[in-house]
Amino acid sequence: MQDSRELITGKALPGDETEVSLRPLVLDDYVGQERIKRNLRVYIEAARQRQEAIDHILLSGPPGLGKTTLAYIIANELGVGIRITSGPAIERAGDLVAILTNLEDRDVLFIDEIHRLNHQAEEALYPAMEDFAFDWVAGKGPAARTYRIRLPRFTLVAATTRSGLLTSPLRDRFGISFRLDYYSVDELFQVVMRSAGILGIEIDEAGAMEIAKRARGTPRIANRLLRRVRDYAQVKGDGTIDRDIACESLAAMGIDSQGLDGLDRMILTAIINYYDGGPVGLSTLAASVSEDPGTIEDVYEPYLMQMGFLERTPRGRVATQKAMEYILGSTYKRKGLFDNP
Repeated sequence: MQDSRELITGKALPGDETEVSLRPLVLDDYVGQERIKRNLRVYIEAARQRQEAIDHILLSGPPGLGKTTLAYIIANELGVGIRITSGPAIERAGDLVAILTNLEDRDVLFIDEIHRLNHQAEEALYPAMEDFAFDWVAGKGPAARTYRIRLPRFTLVAATTRSGLLTSPLRDRFGISFRLDYYSVDELFQVVMRSAGILGIEIDEAGAMEIAKRARGTPRIANRLLRRVRDYAQVKGDGTIDRDIACESLAAMGIDSQGLDGLDRMILTAIINYYDGGPVGLSTLAASVSEDPGTIEDVYEPYLMQMGFLERTPRGRVATQKAMEYILGSTYKRKGLFDNP
């Protein structure tokens, strides 16, 4: 059985290639983020009518919410090409020049994880975004010459999971900025039903709702869980996903009714039992559960806070009353303390 830690991360994994076929290509098929879609429709239509490149767009939010999908949709709705890269992949300013000079007029350049862009490449990006030009220095010393390379009028769509790490000069050059929010259960239900239809999976509404409830507000996780539940239904059942088979398979993966996995529960249990509910520092907490602090901060904390189980304070992490009732109640039930005599 696949490690539940891989199942509940919003980051893309090697087994997610199938998800590319599940990506919608137009805004009408894109589920959720209604405010962003309404605004994008206006901006895209205005740019299309003027036959101009749409302004540069910054998309921020946790991984797995559809930032890359939105970049594809923007390019498709505008009827232009798209080039995909990431911040860590652009090691030098020369790498950026090679990408930019190969764009066509009005094309979309998508840079994922732009907060990890090399400082030298970031500074070279400034004139490219503002003036659609690139200043190139050839030679050194008195013999150095500066050349200006004209670039096509492109649109930069950038995505980041850490908007706080972006420098002010870079952030200020984006004319449009959106933050993607976690999805509601009803929206994830629509995602699961749509994906099941594309993949040819037989699923009833109760089964789809059970997957949606445990998908941590993230479409990528919902699609990943759908594929794993499909495998379970194929081997342990008749291939159809209903509520019983969904609950059984998700329980086998270690994912409970709130979408929490084993490490989620370990984090809350450690704060409650070892530190009297907190506050406790991130490094201390990570050592208590034998996990990397970055993994806890990026993967686990956002959902626990979204669910109201965890709070961040200046002194550290604190388990809420809801977390205590959930963890201690579950523990007591397992011990039989709530059973009738």
